[in-house]
Amino acid sequence: MFRTCLALAALSLVWSVANAADWQPAKGPLMTRWAKDVSPDKVHPEYPRPQMVRKNWTNLNGLWDYKIADGTGQMPPKSSDGKILVPFPIESALSGVMKRLGPKQAMVYYRTFETPARKADERVLLHFGAVDWSCTVKVNSTTLGSHQGGYDPFTFDITDALLPNAKQQEIAVLVMDPSDANWQPRGKQVNEPKGIWYTPTTGIWQTVWLEVVPAASVARLEIVPDVDASKVRITVTGRGTSEGDKVDIAVLGREHTIISPPIGPAVEKVAGGNGPVGKPIEIAIPKEKLQLWSPDSPFLYGLRIDLSTADRKAADVVFSYCAMRKISLGKDEAGVTRMMLNGKPVFQYGPLDQGFWPDGLYTAPTDEALRYDLEMTKKLGFNMVRKHVKVEPARWYRHCDELGLLVWQDMPSGDASAKWDPVGGHNGEEIERSKESAENFRREWKAIIDSLRHFPSIVVWVPFNEAWGQFDTVAITKYTQELDPTRLVNCASGGNDFPVGHIVDIHSYPGPAMPKLEQNRAAVLGEYGGLGLPLEGHTWQAKDNWGYRNLKTKEELSSAYAQLIYKLRPLIGKGLSAGIYTQTTDVEVEVNGLMTYDREVLKVDLEQTAALHKKLYEPPPKEIVVVPTSQGEAQTWRFIADKPADGWEQAAFDDSSWKEGPGGFGEPSTPGSKVRTSWKTPDIWMRRAVNLPKLDSSGVALVIHHDEDTEVYLNGTLIAAVKGYTTDYSLVPLDEKALAAALKEGDNVLAVHCHQTGGGQYIDVGLVRLEEVK
Repeated sequence: MFRTCLALAALSLVWSVANAADWQPAKGPLMTRWAKDVSPDKVHPEYPRPQMVRKNWTNLNGLWDYKIADGTGQMPPKSSDGKILVPFPIESALSGVMKRLGPKQAMVYYRTFETPARKADERVLLHFGAVDWSCTVKVNSTTLGSHQGGYDPFTFDITDALLPNAKQQEIAVLVMDPSDANWQPRGKQVNEPKGIWYTPTTGIWQTVWLEVVPAASVARLEIVPDVDASKVRITVTGRGTSEGDKVDIAVLGREHTIISPPIGPAVEKVAGGNGPVGKPIEIAIPKEKLQLWSPDSPFLYGLRIDLSTADRKAADVVFSYCAMRKISLGKDEAGVTRMMLNGKPVFQYGPLDQGFWPDGLYTAPTDEALRYDLEMTKKLGFNMVRKHVKVEPARWYRHCDELGLLVWQDMPSGDASAKWDPVGGHNGEEIERSKESAENFRREWKAIIDSLRHFPSIVVWVPFNEAWGQFDTVAITKYTQELDPTRLVNCASGGNDFPVGHIVDIHSYPGPAMPKLEQNRAAVLGEYGGLGLPLEGHTWQAKDNWGYRNLKTKEELSSAYAQLIYKLRPLIGKGLSAGIYTQTTDVEVEVNGLMTYDREVLKVDLEQTAALHKKLYEPPPKEIVVVPTSQGEAQTWRFIADKPADGWEQAAFDDSSWKEGPGGFGEPSTPGSKVRTSWKTPDIWMRRAVNLPKLDSSGVALVIHHDEDTEVYLNGTLIAAVKGYTTDYSLVPLDEKALAAALKEGDNVLAVHCHQTGGGQYIDVGLVRLEEVK
């Protein structure tokens, strides 16, 4: 039973304060600079729910007692294993514990808190931002209930469980989290981290807080903008309300940001409306006051919601915000289906953002740190971010709303994985989940969408990624569309694709590449890049770090990244609606980040990278064929598999004894290949005579699909040398001086050597000229 003696409670409080001075984070492999700002009396002190703000609240973050036990665990336990700093997961350094729980172990959190001051008819709510994964909550001797789901907020009314006339109350939270030993949604968390799989998060990992509310209060807001009609539709759900209770809503003009909490000097009222609780209230925004939200102009309107009872007595006041923006599909001038923002095509480009921290794991050390990643994303010139198989605290999305970052929100993956192929080889395949797993997926996904639908920055829902836990795809996609018909749905990022939803999405490493265009879905590149660079002193471990492509210096990384952008931009002109680069930061041993895991080093030049990205939002260049590849129509080459005599690359070389055949050359299982002549030896040498008009070398690029290392010569001059392999045709920029020296009007000779070591093999090349659109 809970201890109820006030003397013991007071002693417990004194003991907690004394031990707060002795608290230290555990010694983790890597820490961020914000860790020094964390202390038991200052841990995520910001108001945690910016979408619905009240004045009267109490933060319960700080030091709690904890106990690890097998089985269910006693609530509270008879003894403590020590103190844990909430809301940092027990596996993290900032928790002060840094211990792993076994899949069958339970953990109990417990502490006392001061009884909130309240009026006789007011209620006390206990809010949890997120607890991973299954928990039961007690206040004093009363079990309030249980919750399953590691990513959605939940609330208990604890009023009737409070001890009367007591200054101190007690709370206990029992947690179990089997992570990947079970089918639950878990994202990248595994019990044995390696490669792209990371340390698990167990228990409380977002803010815990109390709120005193009137007997009749606002429980939830649903805000739906209608840009076409210049209206916003707001539905207020009540708690403890009765028939006849009303709400008055004021739309307030704010030119820049929403203050947290947005309570202060009066601002201009631009519109208003009223109606019954639980019914949609339409509010027209005057045309002269209408400002649309976009990455270039993230304008937010303030909201004040006043709830009154049937006899018109004032009951509750909450503050919020909204934005006028519309996300949709539409045709561009060329008839290509694209993602539209406020009725216009906007290319969406951003990083894959996994939201892990070396010292806090799922939990950022501070709100400043949480916002820092987004500020850097914006400064780098991105206009969107894909939140990858994780859900963030509400304040993260509020920051996106303010900064003007479009958000693609993934469902955290779980269960098993279907067979998968990065270029669509297993499209239409999925797993069959158990009834319990399938029902839980739908329940958690609905809870996540309901908790996040407020935030205007979110424009795409992504229920599945790369066949991880993918099941019943058609039904889940339609279910998602029904839950929120105001946003786009990407049925399966990177496959396995089904012809449903609004988006067809492939992944390509390093890429870039794009899926085939469709009439009713926009084509996107859901992941690409993955350029790895470990930097000594800023890695999770000293060696054996991992990247999709490993580079040695920041200069190499910057050059390789610039080439990816060079290749990506023409794809926009061909119909690509979005691209997502892997990734914002390194995560544990995965070093594909634009920043190091501790956020101390930006691996690319800020200004140069922002300038590269700016080009992506301008009209894409026209691609004019100079020398065609065999991607469409076969082109004839002379070729040989045995090493030729010296000078084979020179224009005057006699290749009459070589074989002749149509390109491309390779074996048909190679992704993206158009094989017309079989090539299975380690090397191939190729030559082709081409007649060219007089050309300016500026803007001329190599078109190539290679597997693997390839050298390309023009009239004996080496114009390109590429390593590794591609999975589709892509562009390679050429040195203008070298090209100008080699290029001739009239007869020219292209010569190619490709060397292959294993796996698929393929080679085909051509030349194009990129012409900027003015």
